[in-house]
Amino acid sequence: MTREPGSGGGPDGRAVLLAAGLADLAVSTVGSGLGLLRGLLRRSDAAELASDAERDLEARGRLALDRYVSPPPAHLELLARHVVARRASDGG
Repeated sequence: MTREPGSGGGPDGRAVLLAAGLADLAVSTVGSGLGLLRGLLRRSDAAELASDAERDLEARGRLALDRYVSPPPAHLELLARHVVARRASDGG
């Protein structure tokens, strides 16, 4: 499920990546203080900070999905398994 940066796979793909990133972030940083949030809200570059956070969440979601979703088997591996199964069913 590894993809190039910027290839979110459309709006649905980006939504999945953002949700997975947000879930991973929530699990890993439960209990972060409200003082940090108040300080961030007072910043003058809040829009840029939100944009950076969105990119970070998308990247984190991509990493989380890569960690928990196993990649499909290689094409040649599938062909080899098919040949072995056919030889076994043919009797040798």
